[in-house]
Amino acid sequence: MTSNPPDAGLLRLATAGSVDDGKSTLVGRLLYDTKSVLADQFEAVERTSRDRGLEQADLALLTDGLRSEREQGITIDVAYRYFATPRRRFILADTPGHVQYTRNMVTGASTAELAVILVDARKGLAEQTRRHTAVSALLRVPRVLLAVNKMDLVDFDKDRFAQIEADFAAYATALGIEHYAALPVSALRGDNVVEPSADLAWFEGPTLLEYLENVPVAAEHRPAGRFPVQYVIRHQPTDYRGYAGTVASGHFQVGDEIVVLPSGQRSTIAAIDLLGHPTDRATAGQAATILLTDALDISRGDLIAPVDGAPAAVQDVVATVCHLSEKPLAAGDRVLLKHTTRTVKAIVKEISAKLDISDPLAASGADSGDEFDWDDAPATHTLHANDIGRVTLRTGAPILLEPYTTDRETGSFLLIDPATGDTLTAGMSGDPLGVFSR
Repeated sequence: MTSNPPDAGLLRLATAGSVDDGKSTLVGRLLYDTKSVLADQFEAVERTSRDRGLEQADLALLTDGLRSEREQGITIDVAYRYFATPRRRFILADTPGHVQYTRNMVTGASTAELAVILVDARKGLAEQTRRHTAVSALLRVPRVLLAVNKMDLVDFDKDRFAQIEADFAAYATALGIEHYAALPVSALRGDNVVEPSADLAWFEGPTLLEYLENVPVAAEHRPAGRFPVQYVIRHQPTDYRGYAGTVASGHFQVGDEIVVLPSGQRSTIAAIDLLGHPTDRATAGQAATILLTDALDISRGDLIAPVDGAPAAVQDVVATVCHLSEKPLAAGDRVLLKHTTRTVKAIVKEISAKLDISDPLAASGADSGDEFDWDDAPATHTLHANDIGRVTLRTGAPILLEPYTTDRETGSFLLIDPATGDTLTAGMSGDPLGVFSR
């Protein structure tokens, strides 16, 4: 079986950029010019702007919603915005720019199909630009767009844009990003955000909104059907027994032969319910209830998969992780590992390397355009907040973890503090960028 493509009418995107590059202003401009802002929201922004002595509304306030963000004039948390145009619906994760909030970008970009990275036209590619691009590559975000902002401050210089575009193309290529693009904008003035600009008449590409409305949302190369069981539903006296969850990958239909993992029990799908109504088929992203022809011992955390192409259970895990917690992660730590709906005990056997992703090409001694190669990534025994490194784990029970390069859903996991229940680390099975295996 093959997986169905995601909803082509919905685009999940994440925005990132260095501090003061105008990311919040760009997002605010996009929301305002697409008429996605309520009147009372805009009135509140106008009042706050007047209180600050500004002559016009500061559109950045539309996205910097936290009080502490507004007071400091920075973005410190991931803010999710929902808007739509006649052509497409959007879920936008606006992520912070400071280095100490790299973990927030990991959270915001983990489900994105497009990363929009801002850069100041006067400064070019900054350290944070490289960091955000590397994180996008690490998380296997399918497409990356560089928005070269503040073009009005370089007199809309065509050659300046071309140089930044060339620098970005070389860096993205070195990171293995296949689909990338760049376009010039002025978020403050609105040039080339929603409407084209006479000052950018030399640019033959689309506006930002045109790009967002038309960028392909291609189906990922994902494995056959994966259905993590979340809850067992039983009704008496009808002897109804259904297994509820969300289809993680692929699709399932009535009559399919399936295997339940890790037990290995086999059966056939007798019926599928969607929102209480029977259907013949359930696809990726749909919450469903699956009924089988046999009464099997199935519980939360088990995985239903097709007999052909079922994943193998593992207990030894080598993964790339981003540490999210202020509490360090050290070799020897005992943790809980949450993979889809299954949570098992685990121990951190080794932390073998830590990456400085601010400038990976320089870190590896490579020249621009060379392949990404970190054979000499520094060894470590501890990861701190925002660190990205390689860990080896041993789980107390088998899990159905697949390579992250195969499927971002079934290839990712979380490490949890067993004492507090706090999330410690976000993990990706294997080596998504190939930085450890070359």
